[in-house]
Amino acid sequence: MLENVPYLSYILSAFIGIGLAAASGFRVFLPLFAVSLASYFHWIPMSEQFEWLTGLPTLITTAIATVVEVLAYYIPFIDHLLDTVSVPLATIAGSLLFASQFAGIGSFSQWGLALIAGGGTAATISSGFAGIRAASTATTGGLGNSVVGTTETAGAGIMSILAMAAPVIAVIFTIITIVCIIILGRKAWKKLRSRKKRVHHT
Repeated sequence: MLENVPYLSYILSAFIGIGLAAASGFRVFLPLFAVSLASYFHWIPMSEQFEWLTGLPTLITTAIATVVEVLAYYIPFIDHLLDTVSVPLATIAGSLLFASQFAGIGSFSQWGLALIAGGGTAATISSGFAGIRAASTATTGGLGNSVVGTTETAGAGIMSILAMAAPVIAVIFTIITIVCIIILGRKAWKKLRSRKKRVHHT
């Protein structure tokens, strides 16, 4: 039915792409693994341009990378090192996954939309959580970082599934997530600033 209505098809593709990009903002490799797994078992279609995502080597590579990334965020100091590269990597992954849903509209439009919508969504969420983790380290001595890490992993998994199974809900969740991150980020920043002021005065 949607194939006969191009505009609706594009909107659906955009919703899927935004959901996957949001998932990349939580974790870089988990959404790539989810898409690779789904396309490998033919649960979702994949265009010729992104056929490499359906291959077994990509599936194995992203599975290993996902496990390593998830576990690394529970290791003190390593999680902060990952935060320094997570935003650019999330931007790339978000752009890639968004573009994979728009393979038939021309390269310029495809990658332009991917960078703005996909990369922008992923970068916003990734940078937001990096800031929250930094504030958590400063205010809890790193004790709260495991909670942040677990939230990110859960968010990546949930958003990956929603993006492919219920893209409209995925977009709604993406908007709510971004709003919550902005609110939490501001609160965390204020706490961090007030803590620095107290340390400076003492």
